[in-house]
Amino acid sequence: MYSLNGFLNSFLESGKSTLACALSRELHSRGKLSYVLDGDNLRHGLNKDLGFKAEDRAENIRRVGEVAKLFADAGLICIASLISPYRKERDACRAMLSDANFIEARLHMVFMNMPLELCESRDAKGLYKLARAGKVKGFTGIDDPYEPPEKCEIEIEQKNGVCPMPAAMAGQVVSYLEVKGFLQVQ
Repeated sequence: MYSLNGFLNSFLESGKSTLACALSRELHSRGKLSYVLDGDNLRHGLNKDLGFKAEDRAENIRRVGEVAKLFADAGLICIASLISPYRKERDACRAMLSDANFIEARLHMVFMNMPLELCESRDAKGLYKLARAGKVKGFTGIDDPYEPPEKCEIEIEQKNGVCPMPAAMAGQVVSYLEVKGFLQVQ
């Protein structure tokens, strides 16, 4: 059996959750079972005991990787939508999902390569403004680094300064999965 895990990663307000939901709908329309693990939702439940210091962020990603592994075990496509600023934690998740119990166990990294300025312009909660004013510390892209993936399977970016629509982004991911043979019936 194939087990798939998609890991959508970038800044706050880059479109990760929007893509995750659009991708889940597209997969459902093709008869595939999927589940979205959204960083905000996880921090209200499973990871509510964690802050935003580097060690808490690492534990957040580790826990999400473990949950994704359980979903893969159940045969679901897991789509994790997270701010995961450090390569080390993303690489650890990728290593965690190479379980020999599966014919194919893969973590597919999707990098939402959106400019920080765009993300700031979408910030309805005003978190970027608070971070720029020094009222929120350890904010990814402001006073905490973001390490872009050195290798990702899919990169979503603007074309001529325009962000792709959610359905187009989901289509890009699904096309990749089809070409690689991951959506075929097993």
